[in-house]
Amino acid sequence: MTEALDILITKVERSKLNEMDFDNLPFGKYFTDHMLEADYENGEWKNVEIKPYQPLLLDPSLAALHYGQAIFEGIKAYKDDNNNAFIFRPYDNLTRFNLSAQRMNMPEVPEEIFIEGMRQLIGIDKNWIPQRRDYSLYIRPFMFSTDAMLGVRPSETYKFLIILSPSGPYFAAPMKILVEETYTRAAPGGVGFSKNAGNYGGSLKAATDAKKEGYDQVLWTDAFEHKWLQEVGMMNVFFLIKGVAVTPSLEEGTILKGVTRDSVMVVLREMGIPVEQRRISIEELIDAHKAGTLQEVFGTGTAATIAPIKELKYKDYVMQFEVQGWTVSPEVKSRLNAIREGKAEDTHGWLVKV
Repeated sequence: MTEALDILITKVERSKLNEMDFDNLPFGKYFTDHMLEADYENGEWKNVEIKPYQPLLLDPSLAALHYGQAIFEGIKAYKDDNNNAFIFRPYDNLTRFNLSAQRMNMPEVPEEIFIEGMRQLIGIDKNWIPQRRDYSLYIRPFMFSTDAMLGVRPSETYKFLIILSPSGPYFAAPMKILVEETYTRAAPGGVGFSKNAGNYGGSLKAATDAKKEGYDQVLWTDAFEHKWLQEVGMMNVFFLIKGVAVTPSLEEGTILKGVTRDSVMVVLREMGIPVEQRRISIEELIDAHKAGTLQEVFGTGTAATIAPIKELKYKDYVMQFEVQGWTVSPEVKSRLNAIREGKAEDTHGWLVKV
């Protein structure tokens, strides 16, 4: 556990909380009263402060805007019935954040700023955590380069921030997914495993095209053959085939090492369901569907938690599923929610108390 960090704190004069309509809470649109901000200059982190949520004043030549050094994470905090607040697996997100920083040639953020700063920030805005089923406080740590000059080189200065957003269910209905066969998200040796802004910017065209066909998102395939499955636009993916949960392997470095993905694998094994991390092709999936052995398909991610997929389309072949009859993914979601909301024992040490 990190030690207390001396952070300069300036609180708002008047909270926006009373103006919030928690019955109408779209994901990522509303933000709490405060944010954390820190600067990296001359080889060290400094100016760590919690202040009222506010716009940033940026130079037009800001390096991040021109050369893309920008990374982020997604984490959630929950409340139990006793009004205690907990963050779900933030140390795992810290590890992944700093792996992204290494790959993007950016400085790592120390634990005392990332974890302790987050705890203090949430402690101040704790009342923003909705105490409703499938609701949470979404936490967005992010970092970007701040040199004010044009030139293709790593920046010498950076800014790290954490902002908070009360969040309802990300997907209200089961999803329809189009298997992507034209565009490429990531290739071996690239930055697919890092949570950098460019990965998402490069995915938007494919997602927009999919929506024109009536689909919610795309399931990415490999860069060379467009047949090996990777991940959905904002989440990892699982396929339940003959009672075995199969999820694409991380070995090639083309997909994100999801914290929810890892949590789901732990829970599945506790339920007695074997888990395989391996390469899986669209042909194998179609064969399983035709044979009637493809039982469930679902995505996992911080925002979505677990999102059932009711339809998959590849070329002219459409796979449809009766989501209402599924038992495995709903049970996984139920067990994870119980841990997060303090209704089941946290035997894995996943929860960090605020």
